[in-house]
Amino acid sequence: MPGSHVCQTCGKEFAQSSHLTVHMRTHTGEKPYVCKTCGKEFAHSGALTEHIRTHTGEQPYVCDTCGKTFAQSSHLTTHIRTHTGEKPYKCKTCGKEFSTSSNLTVHMRTHTEEKPYECKICANAFARFDSLTTHMRTHTGEKPYKCGTCGKEFAESGHLTAHIRTHTGEKPYKCGTCGKEFAESGTLATHIRTHTGEKPYVCDTCDKTFSQSSDLTVHMRTHTGEQPYECKICGNAFSTSGHLTTHMRTHTGEQPYECKICGLAFSQSSSLTRHKAIHPRDEWGELKDYW
Repeated sequence: MPGSHVCQTCGKEFAQSSHLTVHMRTHTGEKPYVCKTCGKEFAHSGALTEHIRTHTGEQPYVCDTCGKTFAQSSHLTTHIRTHTGEKPYKCKTCGKEFSTSSNLTVHMRTHTEEKPYECKICANAFARFDSLTTHMRTHTGEKPYKCGTCGKEFAESGHLTAHIRTHTGEKPYKCGTCGKEFAESGTLATHIRTHTGEKPYVCDTCDKTFSQSSDLTVHMRTHTGEQPYECKICGNAFSTSGHLTTHMRTHTGEQPYECKICGLAFSQSSSLTRHKAIHPRDEWGELKDYW
């Protein structure tokens, strides 16, 4: 373009020299704008201005529809789409539309299988940064989400939300086929596959299919040998959190599975199941009057 300003490093062109100056900082790493409150540095003045609002609490951008306020104009623009339903970002592969460019970027990884966020401890990789953040808690044991009713802690906010429904009894997700209700949308989605038989999660190594992504994740460890759940007492490692939970009982002595007939208790549900066989059954094979 006539009069354009060209980056000598990557060839990108700009209409104004000031825009080129700001762009060059993506190559040099220069961040000349410094927050006087916390010392954080920024490559351009606009980013510093928006950051300062995290200290002042200022939210000058107001939604005319609902009155909600925002610290950044871009956040207001995105929010307005919740009212208009506008989805300007379209996937060129499958046609799915999104309200934000970042959601489209994440979605594209379902096609490219790109997983740019890698765990430096176990080398698991993720398509989303928040998925990596959640995964890291399997190593650190951090559980930042606490139930205000019983004090139970969770590594994910969604797990806390679902847990709270065990207190309220709320089950907002209903199966359209059989009417069964669920506390979590994910549980409903999994349940629906019991009607459809769908198993959308495929192992790239042996082609085995699964109805839940979590089952595929666990299965993949039979190929990789990964054991991300480590006992902090003896150092033994396990491929699933359930196996670690069971193992911990060898240290604590906990035996939560109790026989209602004779009172014997066991650390594993499978041990209780085997134990039941020693008790008398009626002619239909049912335990007599106890279960």
